[in-house]
Amino acid sequence: MADLVVIGAGHAGCEAALAAARMGIDTLLLTLNMDGVALMACNPAIGGSAKGHLVREVDALGGEMGLAIDDTFLQSRTLNRSKGPAVHALRAQADKQEYQNRMRTALMTQDRLTVRQGEAVSIETENGRVTGVTTLTGRRIACRAVIVCSGVYLRGRIFIGEAEWDGGPQGLMNAPRLSACLRELGFTLRRFKTGTPARIDARTIDFDRLEEQRGDIPVEPFSFMTDRELANTLPCYLTWTTPETHRIIRENLHRAPMFTGAIEGAGPRYCPSIESKIVRFADKDRHQLFLEPEGLKSREWYVQGMSSSMPEDVQWQMYRSVPGLERCELVRLAYAIEYDCIDSRALRPSLESLRVRGLFFAGQINGTSGYEEAAAQGILAGMNAALTLQGRNPLVLTRDQAYIGVMTDDLTTQGTDEPYRMMTSRAEYRLRLRQDNADLRLTRLSHDLGLADDERLERTERKAKETEDLLRRLSSTRFAPGPALDGWLTARKQPPAQAGFSAMELLKRPGVTVPDLAQLDPELAEASGAAARQAEVNAKFEGYLDREDALIRKAQAMEDTLLPEDVPYAEMTALRLEAREKLANQRPRSLGAASRIPGVNPADIAVLMVWLKKRQSDEC
Repeated sequence: MADLVVIGAGHAGCEAALAAARMGIDTLLLTLNMDGVALMACNPAIGGSAKGHLVREVDALGGEMGLAIDDTFLQSRTLNRSKGPAVHALRAQADKQEYQNRMRTALMTQDRLTVRQGEAVSIETENGRVTGVTTLTGRRIACRAVIVCSGVYLRGRIFIGEAEWDGGPQGLMNAPRLSACLRELGFTLRRFKTGTPARIDARTIDFDRLEEQRGDIPVEPFSFMTDRELANTLPCYLTWTTPETHRIIRENLHRAPMFTGAIEGAGPRYCPSIESKIVRFADKDRHQLFLEPEGLKSREWYVQGMSSSMPEDVQWQMYRSVPGLERCELVRLAYAIEYDCIDSRALRPSLESLRVRGLFFAGQINGTSGYEEAAAQGILAGMNAALTLQGRNPLVLTRDQAYIGVMTDDLTTQGTDEPYRMMTSRAEYRLRLRQDNADLRLTRLSHDLGLADDERLERTERKAKETEDLLRRLSSTRFAPGPALDGWLTARKQPPAQAGFSAMELLKRPGVTVPDLAQLDPELAEASGAAARQAEVNAKFEGYLDREDALIRKAQAMEDTLLPEDVPYAEMTALRLEAREKLANQRPRSLGAASRIPGVNPADIAVLMVWLKKRQSDEC
């Protein structure tokens, strides 16, 4: 007996199980293979554009991913430094095995959490509520809630050229039986596809022919709780495909499962296979490839950008046509995997099923791609399963609160016809949703719900106070015209001052930082780096932030207008037929969510507003 059963111990399952257990729920984490816990089946890296934002938000809520990657990374970089702070994003290359060990230790030492190997084959319900889970060996586990985090394992099928077989990633077994249960419960299943490159033996790489890519100094941690100095241990390398690579692929497209029709599932638009890139971007004579280590004790290297499902003989040819890889030995072949996932529009924004109470879904089962998207859904589903079992209202993160809110809103209102990837362009309020302020946005909220601990909250509140004090000092401190100010301005190739300036006015200038201003006011040197960063963004982007705040306030009325779950959409003849069907199926939480459902237009929203006003009038 457990209060909660989490099915699957990938990145979603790990965060879901840890979150629920830390909130006081007796939790069982059920995994197909103990060796597959927190497996990085594809790229052994955490973060990236927008994905780094998700990891920071998971950490701010009290999750484990940020802490785990800080403990096990090989190289870390902040991407998009040449652009504005809204799109700055951390990315760290992980030691694949050590990351798994680190996450497994967190699971095994967590109170109220049990990890067990086994395959879930059915979810039992009674009167529309979860009552238990049955395993392949016939054991029935009574529970009051379930989170399905099955990743790419549901009826997983591997493709390498003409060869194909049932299986999971990296040679693990698949889960062929749970899909039938989900269909019986009323869920629509679809087939998606993803893939991975070959792994090559480091001893057969000519590193002298590659361009070295070093990490940042100093290293910025993912977790807001990491305060020790971090250091890179291994570089990555850059190379390119060649016209010969492209010729080999083009001449063998008739053997590629993506083009023969063997693969039916939709693949990821933003992480296509190399054969898809060659066809889609036929005008390009080369494509960028990154060579990345899989671990300090491993000789396997990952070839990012060369995912493929080509036949084995073709893979040997095309990899060896790349500069620096002419002698490479393939340790593991590239492959594609096709798997089942649900239509995410069957979920509430809390990630609970609309059909079955106590049944939650997180990760690639919802049609997403990526470890970070999975972890973010996992922690949200874990928190909401715990809150449901405790008789409390679920946590719904909105689009102006978090990237997690953007993602869950996209999934539950619009759905996805291909593996969903988080991108900064999906967030309309991305200047407010920066990776550097995730703790200020989310930690207090999580602490109030019982997940983020007291130490995390104390650090967040200290940062907020230091930022507030620094902004106040910058606004009140003025520098009179004279030799000191003129010398400071001249050193920055700016004209002498004709009048005095406040520190805040100077900080708004391009390239000026709080440490720069400390040369004029030494007390500013006492500001912490975290507070200085917040102050600099507030000063330099004040107008843009004010504009976003105005847009948020304008949209808030629609988001705050909640729709009851018992709205009789089917009987509302003033609604168009398409709107009636979609609203009845998806049961949007608010008018704002309803307005984002494809097929629901402004006239339909007006009908709902009239209905709500009439209902409120009748209740008075």
